[in-house]
Amino acid sequence: MEDKMSQPFSYEEFTIRNLGFVTDAEQQKLRDGSVFICGVGGMGGACTQSLARAGVGHLVIADFDEFEISNLNRQVFADMDTVGQSKVDSTAAAVRKINPEIELTIYGQEWPDSIDTIMSGTKIVVNGMDDVRAGLHLYRKARDHNVTVIDAYTSPLPSATCVRPADPRPEERLNFPINGADWNTLSDDDVIACVMKEMEYVLTNSSTVNHIHLDYAVEMLNGTRSRMSFAPMVITAGTLMSYEAIKLLLGDTSTTDYRGYFFNPFSQRTEKPRPPIVRHVLAFIVRRYVRKLMNAA
Repeated sequence: MEDKMSQPFSYEEFTIRNLGFVTDAEQQKLRDGSVFICGVGGMGGACTQSLARAGVGHLVIADFDEFEISNLNRQVFADMDTVGQSKVDSTAAAVRKINPEIELTIYGQEWPDSIDTIMSGTKIVVNGMDDVRAGLHLYRKARDHNVTVIDAYTSPLPSATCVRPADPRPEERLNFPINGADWNTLSDDDVIACVMKEMEYVLTNSSTVNHIHLDYAVEMLNGTRSRMSFAPMVITAGTLMSYEAIKLLLGDTSTTDYRGYFFNPFSQRTEKPRPPIVRHVLAFIVRRYVRKLMNAA
């Protein structure tokens, strides 16, 4: 019997079970498509894996970190063999084992300086980072290059957003207190203030408060605890982000907007932004509550 490991790769056989979910013509669109995933750890790694297995033909991936033991709880390309290794190199090696014909472009620490080149070659970007500073740079450049950014909130509930070129940037919509400052000049206090604004939005517009231990969240904001991440949430969010990218590659009209949605696996419901009046009242309550928690910490 022929050794299965010696069988030649066939893109058509690799993607044969996609058909039915997509047509032959749509599969070709995916094969011809290009997506930039900035950050291939948790959500970005899960999104990268889904896009690679869907047969997307060109992925640009960027990351400057190495895998750590603490990544094993949620990052799909992290294992004991890749701990201590470059995330982007390990991810590229794993993706090539999924699809040897895939076209991969890899960036490490230099990706912010190469952003104009990257965005001239793709119109879809997935933000898989948890870096406020670099995220500002990514979003601002995406507007300049007429590129759509797919993202998710820092939340214990899986989420997805689709920020098109004409949409407000998160720093504008969430009222980050930075007044358009250069992303490289933000202080640590500035970063915390931005994270607090996002946390306020998440707590106001979702049932997150029912599914998180806020004392742990406060410790995270105070810098005494690492950022919380959980495999079911992270991998689900990355998969939701991959769906948004696939819809864009296929030319489908997505109902996901720049505000996005939260998927609540506990109640099996989709949670969308609350009405303005309700949101305004809840935001006031949330600010007071979080301030009280911070002062008590």
